[in-house]
Amino acid sequence: MGKISCKITMEYQYLVGVGGILVSTLVFLFAVYSFSEKRKITGSSSSIYVKFKGGSAAEASQDGGAYTQEAEESRDVIIVGAGVAGAALAYTLGKDGRQVHVIERDLNEPDRIVGELLQPGGYLKLLELGLQDCVDQIDAQKVFGYALYKDGKNTRLSYPLENFDSDVSGRSFHNGRFIQRMREKASSLPNVKLEQGTVTSLLEENGTIKGVHYKTKSGQEFIAKAPLTIVCDGCFSNLRRSLCNPQVEVPSHFVGLVLENCNLPYANHGHVILGDPSPILFYPISSTEIRCLVDVPGQKLPSVGNGDMAHYLKTVVAPQVPGELYNSFIAAVDKGNIRTMPNRSMPAWPYPTPGALLMGDAFNMRHPLTGGGMTVALSDIVVLRDLLKPLHDLHDAASLCNYLESFYTLRKPVASTINTLAGALYKVFCASPDPARKEMRQACFDYLSLGGVFSNGPIALLSGLNPRPLSLVAHFFAVAIYGVGRLLIPFPSPNRIWIGARLISGASGIIFPIIKAEGVRQMFFPATVPAYYRTPPIHSHH
Repeated sequence: MGKISCKITMEYQYLVGVGGILVSTLVFLFAVYSFSEKRKITGSSSSIYVKFKGGSAAEASQDGGAYTQEAEESRDVIIVGAGVAGAALAYTLGKDGRQVHVIERDLNEPDRIVGELLQPGGYLKLLELGLQDCVDQIDAQKVFGYALYKDGKNTRLSYPLENFDSDVSGRSFHNGRFIQRMREKASSLPNVKLEQGTVTSLLEENGTIKGVHYKTKSGQEFIAKAPLTIVCDGCFSNLRRSLCNPQVEVPSHFVGLVLENCNLPYANHGHVILGDPSPILFYPISSTEIRCLVDVPGQKLPSVGNGDMAHYLKTVVAPQVPGELYNSFIAAVDKGNIRTMPNRSMPAWPYPTPGALLMGDAFNMRHPLTGGGMTVALSDIVVLRDLLKPLHDLHDAASLCNYLESFYTLRKPVASTINTLAGALYKVFCASPDPARKEMRQACFDYLSLGGVFSNGPIALLSGLNPRPLSLVAHFFAVAIYGVGRLLIPFPSPNRIWIGARLISGASGIIFPIIKAEGVRQMFFPATVPAYYRTPPIHSHH
């Protein structure tokens, strides 16, 4: 008992200095970056100007010629795309009485290998939006936490759900089934029109977006107009470039398989294997299927067509798979339905544009390792809904644009925490020959294995239940200091001191660039941003 007490005391001693280090670090960061953060990102309106054959958009619609026809209905909002963000937003705004026109490229059920795990924080947002029944009748599985595997050892990390209703947990499902349920719910509202068509461009007049130009399935071309156009056309968006400064990175790819006829070692848990070269994920997507996502770092993938991918999965990945899943993993590879998906990361750097707004993956992406994308999108929808609720008239584009700049600030603490955690955790979880990075990876596994506050804090961040930026930074550096402490006890050799110094330096090099990209001021000090206090335009009130 004395040894255990001593060990716990030592572990706490490693963390004593965290508070002081974090405060001084954040003050330093704020001083260094706040000047650059003051610069307002602006975009040239000419970059979104659209001109059609035979004259301007307005002229083309007046001609009534073969090239374009103007849609007759008067709408409050046009939504481009009906994925998770677009469909949820359509229902939310429709429920608030808005006339909504949704234009989606393909209304058939999507078939994707990501967007299948909704964290508990995201489920709470579904409840807030009245969309919780969209996870019913699709064989969705409850998820209560994660199991973490490394070098033959494993630890279970449960979501801190004690203070919530029994129905609150994570959910995992087929992405397409979930989206179809939300589309059905949105289109059941009489004031929501869901149409299949491809939006080819935004309509701009004198710097203001007035609507969209789109082509129907039959090839007819139309103009749709509304005072507010919200672009939710996903990670491969072809419209975002005119509304933001897209800095897209592709650090890795996911290779997706579906395992059948097997049970996860921990039922109703996501499983993360800290593999070499990078993580492997398993989670249920129905009562009989388990999704496996193998992360492959870099831009280049082994070829699926010539068998290189199957060989890679069998020789490099399979030996690292838990024994209970091994046979089903090999069977899934032999079956041959191997899917791939680039893992994209893109900070939110919008150009505030009158008449238009970006949402979902078209606006902001993070590595999907932590399953945070849908939580961010649904959280953004709650913020936008609350901002638009007091407005009756959306036609004053300049005033509305000025008011909605607060959206970009109000969303930041939640979105930035989830984004930063995803980017930082991916880098920590990847294997590396560097001794300092190896030590950080091991320290992270051991820190989470301590249980109590050491696992509850990070899992509350991961789950979206407590997405606080300061908590994220505190736990991240607590892991680093824990790793340094292990190196220096019992005898700090010069080599161990050097590795410890590089561990702290490496941890800083991982998290600070991500925080800088997210925006230090908006993330940690949103109340100091003037847009935080924007009030609704007076003449637009109900």
